[in-house]
Amino acid sequence: MPIRLPWFLCVCLMSLGLLGCTGKPDNVQPVTSFELPRYLGKWYEIARLPHSFEEGLSHVTAEYRPREEGGITVTNRGFNQAESAWEEANGKAFFVNDSNTGHLKVSFFGPFYASYIVMQLDDNYQHALVTGPDKDYLWILSRTPQLPEPVVQELVAFAAQKGYPVDELIYVDQQDPPVSK
Repeated sequence: MPIRLPWFLCVCLMSLGLLGCTGKPDNVQPVTSFELPRYLGKWYEIARLPHSFEEGLSHVTAEYRPREEGGITVTNRGFNQAESAWEEANGKAFFVNDSNTGHLKVSFFGPFYASYIVMQLDDNYQHALVTGPDKDYLWILSRTPQLPEPVVQELVAFAAQKGYPVDELIYVDQQDPPVSK
């Protein structure tokens, strides 16, 4: 049986592997006129490309809050079906350039950062398409647990046009979340 590292440890190890990796994928631009106060709060993961640090997780959310010392506190949470338990990873994020550009660096482990690029965001800050430093990372996020199918398809088409392997997307179960312990 393969060894499955805890979700938070995998995120930490991924951060180690991406030391200083705050670049962006080819053909991808972060959104401009980004307004952090409107982006803060809870987001539901609608779809993602597969990664070991999220393997087997459903009901995944990300919450962004301002940090007293500057930057953003990031809390990622998901339900591990096999273990019937919630897993959580806490990190911090800072803007790479300016606060009007949706390009941040995020760390879940010390001084090791990876890119977090908001590549598409609706005008009302209700759904977003986010990538990492390369095209192996892609998330569709929504303010609600469900996103209308036409919106999902529009975001998937946009990602496909940018060269992402959208046929590998995992659609996250957000229905009937398990009770918190």
